[in-house]
Amino acid sequence: MSDLIQAYSKVAGEEVISHIQQLSLPLKGMKVVHVNSTRIGGGVAEILNKLVPLMNEIGIDTKWEVITGQNEFYQCTKNMHNALQGTKISIPDSLLTIYEKTNARNAERLRNILEEADIVFIHDPQPAPLLKYCPNRKGKWIWRCHIDASHPYVPVWKYLRKFVSAYDASVFSLADFSKPLPHPQYIIPPSIDPLSEKNMELDELDIKSTHDRFSIDPLRPVMLQVSRFDRFKDPLGVIEAYRLVKVFSPNIQLILAGGGATDDPEGEEVLHEVCTSVGDDPDIHLLVLPPDSHRTINALQRLADIVLQKSIKEGFGLTVTEAFWKGKPVIGGDTGGIRLQVINHHTGFRVTTPEGAALRIRYLLHHPEIVREMGRKAKEFVRENFLITQQLRELLTLIFGLTHGAEDRIELR
Repeated sequence: MSDLIQAYSKVAGEEVISHIQQLSLPLKGMKVVHVNSTRIGGGVAEILNKLVPLMNEIGIDTKWEVITGQNEFYQCTKNMHNALQGTKISIPDSLLTIYEKTNARNAERLRNILEEADIVFIHDPQPAPLLKYCPNRKGKWIWRCHIDASHPYVPVWKYLRKFVSAYDASVFSLADFSKPLPHPQYIIPPSIDPLSEKNMELDELDIKSTHDRFSIDPLRPVMLQVSRFDRFKDPLGVIEAYRLVKVFSPNIQLILAGGGATDDPEGEEVLHEVCTSVGDDPDIHLLVLPPDSHRTINALQRLADIVLQKSIKEGFGLTVTEAFWKGKPVIGGDTGGIRLQVINHHTGFRVTTPEGAALRIRYLLHHPEIVREMGRKAKEFVRENFLITQQLRELLTLIFGLTHGAEDRIELR
């Protein structure tokens, strides 16, 4: 067992690592390629940063490729992302033409590696048409959708479906997100890496230095939301909830921490709206962090008294998982993958309005013993379900099933 795998066994358990090793034996030497649209920013990039090295560690030749495009391409794919999450937005034919031509150019650059791979994972809508431009593919192609596509705007889904239907399989984060498609579908939730800078244990000095760096008063309660500046994350709703709480708890502080992603052109506009709403309130700490601020986010999640993820739409919500891992219950939006994680009265509370969030915040502020018990349950829930070792095990099972056929099986003891 390598040192890296051994390190994960101490967190996830020997049984999970034994399963991974058994599953990997018939897959060693296989060529796997992951393709998405950004190396920094967002949950997909974070997962791939850890998943790809782990797959290589167990003997699977795994590469990560990123498609590139101009502003119009990212505007199109952002609109597509919003439409898949239910926004009624029509995408002009001119942008769809750019979308397809951009994928055609990227396919020309990546064609050799994609056509020679045994398994290709295409993440989200941005690179979905690549399969169309790789007619001589050797292996199986899987479309991995990280988005809440449960109630998409139908014209946009119909357009995207013509590309996705040709895949050999698709993967969704929740069963509710899956769509009628002419191939097998798998349900695999995302995960966090417990050994990463964002999730590793920190000492008190790290946390104290973070208090000092951002002028956060350690003697006063802190609310925190970590997320990209995106309307679906509802940062304005978080500010409204904070102001409702402040009427009764004037010592409360709010931290809104996040950044952008290279494939999200709306981030600056949303950040401007947030700045306007914050105004000159000295108790709101608006932190625009660079993409590599993993240790800072770790410390912020550990110092917070109340963690929120008040999303209106959410594919999964890895910031919820991260907070759970630090033993923090979460007040989250009643949507998407947050529903899978936040179990009312056990790992946190689900809410739909700023008023509902404020009510739950006040309740937790007055019941620290309940916060501790919820936090304990939340951490164990992640250990059992949402660590990267669990996701790796499920991906290996998927690969084995696709490449060995339904008549074969692998015994895990």
